[in-house]
Amino acid sequence: MRSYCLIAPAKINLYLQILGNRPDGFHELVMVLQSIDLADVVTLRSRSTDDIRVACDDPNVPADPTNLAYRAADLMVRQFPDYHARFGGIDIDLQKRIPVGAGLAGGSTDAAAVLVGINLMWHLGLTQGELQDFAAMLGSDIPFCISGGTALATCRGEKLDPLPDLTDLHVVLAKYRDLPISTPWAYKTYRQNFGDTYPTTPAAWDACKQKAGGMLSAIAHHDTQQIVSHLHNDLERVVLPEYPKVQQLRDEFQTLEILGTMMSGSGSTVFALVESLAQAEQVKAQMRRALPDPDLDFWVTKFCQSGVRLASR
Repeated sequence: MRSYCLIAPAKINLYLQILGNRPDGFHELVMVLQSIDLADVVTLRSRSTDDIRVACDDPNVPADPTNLAYRAADLMVRQFPDYHARFGGIDIDLQKRIPVGAGLAGGSTDAAAVLVGINLMWHLGLTQGELQDFAAMLGSDIPFCISGGTALATCRGEKLDPLPDLTDLHVVLAKYRDLPISTPWAYKTYRQNFGDTYPTTPAAWDACKQKAGGMLSAIAHHDTQQIVSHLHNDLERVVLPEYPKVQQLRDEFQTLEILGTMMSGSGSTVFALVESLAQAEQVKAQMRRALPDPDLDFWVTKFCQSGVRLASR
């Protein structure tokens, strides 16, 4: 039996700007995405039957065709029927370490791992770019999760340009356990509230795109102070007023000795950036004392340079 075990890292957004509407109904985005060491473990095994099976150690994750990991496998089955007939079905086991509904791309990175794993298991020989083309059919974050590191993401988020690696920062993540936030809701609400401010001329579009220049320059120069000063997430404008607990996390982080703090993606995770592991552990302890809620979870992690990678065979 063939099996592959893959590490599937989470991501945070260092920058998320909504430019306006796209003809396909999505938003035109400018984002800076960063992989972190917090990761799921995805194990793929060939089956003697033709079906796809998903199992997960988190009961909140659906183990059915709505799961992105299942959809990734199903896409490969449909794209490569001869290989499916030759190698059989697929068992997908998900060991979840990334919280669900957190704005950390937990489902997307699992799907990315399935694409990478099937490419290996079936000896397809697909390039990273080809895998990312398939990934874009499933979701906007999935192409980034394949390559990882630090990247500028534009269009829906699927067009990627690698940026210089950022490896010297540690991260404290905070999330209320039973507080998932719907990404479609966040973007829909943003459109309803701020759609009348979207640029309508080519010159206005170009001016909006230039706003990310400060963050990109800071990354190019590895200027940590400038990076944290340019942290930006447009979705905070709709999520924070609607979810006071997310606002509370952000406010509490700001009282501590950190470099910077922001909500990741559509939430509900809020992260704080610090310079060392010792500082990260100290901030986590201080947050625990300030907010002693048993439903509030914390993770200490750091930036990493890679996306999905093979753990063992």
